[in-house]
Amino acid sequence: MKTSVIGYPRVGSLRELKFASEKYFRGEISAADLQETAKSLRAAHIAAQRKNGVDFIPCNDFSFYDTVLDAAVLLGAVPVRYKALGLSPLDTYFAMARGYQGKNGDVKALAMKKWFNTNYHYMVPELDDDTAIALHAEKPLAELAEAKAAGVQTKPVVCGAFTFLKLARCTGEKTAADFARQTAAAYGELLGKLAAAGAEWVQFDEPALVRDLTAEDKKLFTSLYEEILAQKGSAKVLVQTYFGDVRDCYKELCALPLDGIGLDFLEGRESFALVEKYGFPADKVLFAGLVNGKNIWKNNYATTVAAVQKLQKTGAEVVLSTSCSLLHVPYTLRNETKLSAEYTERFAFAEEKLGELCELKEILAAAAPEKCAAYQKNAALFARERGGKNAAVQAKVAAIKESDYTRLPAFEVREAIQKERFALPLLPTTTIGSFPQTADVKANRAAFKKGEITKAEYDTFNRKKIAECVALQEKIGLDVLVHGEYERNDMVEYFGECLSGFLFTEKAWVQSYGTRCVKPPIVWGDVSREKPMTVEWSVYAQSLTEKPMKGMLTGPVTILNWSFPREDITLRECALQIALAIREEVLDLEANGLKIIQIDEAALREKLPLRKSDWESDYLSWAIPAFRLVHSGVKAETQIHTHMCYSEFTDIIPAIDSMDADVITFEASRSDLLILDALKANNFRTEVGPGVYDIHSPRVPSVEEIKGALRKMLEKIPAKKLWVNPDCGLKTRGVEETIPSLEHLVEAAKQLRNENL
Repeated sequence: MKTSVIGYPRVGSLRELKFASEKYFRGEISAADLQETAKSLRAAHIAAQRKNGVDFIPCNDFSFYDTVLDAAVLLGAVPVRYKALGLSPLDTYFAMARGYQGKNGDVKALAMKKWFNTNYHYMVPELDDDTAIALHAEKPLAELAEAKAAGVQTKPVVCGAFTFLKLARCTGEKTAADFARQTAAAYGELLGKLAAAGAEWVQFDEPALVRDLTAEDKKLFTSLYEEILAQKGSAKVLVQTYFGDVRDCYKELCALPLDGIGLDFLEGRESFALVEKYGFPADKVLFAGLVNGKNIWKNNYATTVAAVQKLQKTGAEVVLSTSCSLLHVPYTLRNETKLSAEYTERFAFAEEKLGELCELKEILAAAAPEKCAAYQKNAALFARERGGKNAAVQAKVAAIKESDYTRLPAFEVREAIQKERFALPLLPTTTIGSFPQTADVKANRAAFKKGEITKAEYDTFNRKKIAECVALQEKIGLDVLVHGEYERNDMVEYFGECLSGFLFTEKAWVQSYGTRCVKPPIVWGDVSREKPMTVEWSVYAQSLTEKPMKGMLTGPVTILNWSFPREDITLRECALQIALAIREEVLDLEANGLKIIQIDEAALREKLPLRKSDWESDYLSWAIPAFRLVHSGVKAETQIHTHMCYSEFTDIIPAIDSMDADVITFEASRSDLLILDALKANNFRTEVGPGVYDIHSPRVPSVEEIKGALRKMLEKIPAKKLWVNPDCGLKTRGVEETIPSLEHLVEAAKQLRNENL
């Protein structure tokens, strides 16, 4: 038995890459210093895998920002506006990722979207009609040579040609198929260069193959690989899929002259059936994804051994693999000093998953696997009863009635009532919720957690920041205000800390995008609300102003999707438990005078099945009702907002409308407001605020830029239904960018109101 890892986390176990990158952005270290940090991280990652006997160790899975962006650079798909800045290759790369505003020019970043069904974000490549695909292979060749110099044989990992073209945005008349021949030629050339440099295997990641594929998609895929593989020379090629099964193209995959095919046997619900029904080619190696790369629960060895043996009975040569890149789980349990063994014995982060691969390798090589000590220890763990059950919570979920999912009166009636109650101007201005988490805010929170200040001192500081935030918003002239969320470290972790049933780590960071890392809570047991979570802060903020103040909550689906979920109950049951808890908070906010309540569902689309045939039965049938359950009990005059970001929403617009919120804000600026056409085509009834500028870039948008975005919106959305807001919360931005950006936002709205709207 051999083992394989699809990819490894790259930010560092203590977020070394994040901090080095941010220092570089601030001009505090040189490019050489940043590169040195990256080199040391790559060496550590390879050493950890080598120590655990991984046979197929990836290289080129490291990235300063995103591997899809790396693929765009690899292929020379760098839009002219970035080249025109005249920056170094590294700074041009970061300009594509983050935008640029300085002496060399002013450009927005590329669009950013969710990576399939994960909380990781990728940069969307752009292909203009005049884009010339040409290979720039310096990075993969350098990282392959770096590993060889350390005495380690690695398999270079590259975003596959099909997935790259399916994810890219064609900005002109040409389609992805028009770039196929150039792309295939570049990948073929890459194979030759990697083989010449000593690569024995090359891994092309093709997760796009697990989506619904049309006949044109399959034709594009096969034509690409027929040309690529014709040039492969001595290198062996592995096409690696994950996040689902390849039911639409299994036969085509097997027919290609590949050397290995990677299949996900955890999320791929039909993967076993495909291998059993059609067999697996004798001339290929099956890389079987059976060690979960997305969740942190320990592998059940009995289940995995049985799965491998089942596959081996088909005659397939099997390599045991992670189900996807380990990018989606934290680095190591070694940094967790506060969780008891009752909990940690159930977990496996990236480093521990390497240990699982190592133990499974030995177990599967044994004549009697079940007699191995590691197998028996694992079996004993899974035989023990887990804690966390709460009969009262389970009874509440069982008692939910169908009518609990419906808010009355109907939307049209509520909308009229709310227009009269709030008397807001056309194009009302607001923000999404958080304000900059400045150094003093972080220091206050850290001091309180360390016991260096009292609760009273902590609260006094936060009230001062809230008062400053409210005064700032009034000075700027925003119409609907927020309290700034200074008490919150994270929009999910904060609520998890206030609810029972969650566990929290110290340093279990996971990359979300670029330098942005999150520390997902772990759903350990049944979830309930013991006391109010946000009421005190929101009521205080409302007392400081006559303008409406939004109560700010995170919705149940986002809390679930941005946590590591339990595996012993269904996602539906867990979502409803959280929904009941958030519902109690909504009703408390309303009872305490909050007239507008925002319930963010930023991650609603994240766990949507990748195949449309599974949407209603597997996800939307409980995700949408869970949100409706949260707000169905409020009065007609209470206005419910929600927010969604960095996903593709156009194909689920009817489902979003059926959430029955009163106002929905979307991330839209990075995607050139493409959502507008879908809103218009679906007669979207909910009032809507597509983001007018990108908060994930350090740029300050001009008044004219925002007015231009609003004019585009007004072509598709009636003025009476349009809100004006940034595309996401402002916690990651600096004050020096936030204030002028919001001033420009308010001024743009005012000017348009005066243009005879």
